[in-house]
Amino acid sequence: MWDYSEKVMDHYRNPRNVGEIKDADAVGIAGSLTCGDQLKIYLKIKDNIVTDAKFQTFGCGSAVASSSILTEMIIGKTVDEVRKITNKDIADELGGLPPEKMHCSVMGYEALEDALKKYKADGYVDLDELNQDETADKKEKIICTCFQITENMIWDAIKQNNLKTVEEITNYTKAGGACGKCKEVIQDIINTYYNKEKSQNNTLTPTQWILKINNIIETQISPELQKDGGDIELIDIKNKTIFVKLKGRCSGCKNSTMTLKNFAETILKNSLGSDITLVEVK
Repeated sequence: MWDYSEKVMDHYRNPRNVGEIKDADAVGIAGSLTCGDQLKIYLKIKDNIVTDAKFQTFGCGSAVASSSILTEMIIGKTVDEVRKITNKDIADELGGLPPEKMHCSVMGYEALEDALKKYKADGYVDLDELNQDETADKKEKIICTCFQITENMIWDAIKQNNLKTVEEITNYTKAGGACGKCKEVIQDIINTYYNKEKSQNNTLTPTQWILKINNIIETQISPELQKDGGDIELIDIKNKTIFVKLKGRCSGCKNSTMTLKNFAETILKNSLGSDITLVEVK
């Protein structure tokens, strides 16, 4: 039995903003009924601000909860702010999701991305017409035929969630979760992604290297520590050694070494290479 947060259960039992917006300024779709999950999200936008959002979904309780919380997250925000929302933000807002249900938050992100991609400030876009144009221009490579998961979907899931294994890809996208014939190809995509990352890291200028490290700390490590009243600050960088200072509750915690090595250093190694060392400055 999966362990769901109270927030997930609340949004499942009492979903917000269910329905359709007839004169929507943007509509996005993700998933497929033939695959078991589908989400359709409607946006009303005025003066670059999302004034209303509704959804229709077919799927499990996690899909309903993810869709419901997403509409609450975007109403009142600017289009630019909404574009920055990721599937991790959706899952975090729900208080977390079981690994096997992370694909529900991904579906929410993909539906939102689809809507914004088709949105034009001067009014509603004919989705059927646009889809025909896109299909005529290019066809995305489908990796998992069972769930119609494309190479770009897998690539985005790896990039946004730091996924390392085929099992994680399946949890986040469903790819490989049926017949399993695509698992070898998925592993190749994972290998290609991280080999490319390693190659790019080796060609970064000193300034780019510092900016990349700081970005990882600010977007992936610091937010997690802040949830428990702590924080982390970048102090110095010497080649592959990164010096940081723990702040707040983390600074006086007896488990600070574990936090650094098992959490912070692992995230940095996953993104920058296994030769990274994290050192705490008192």
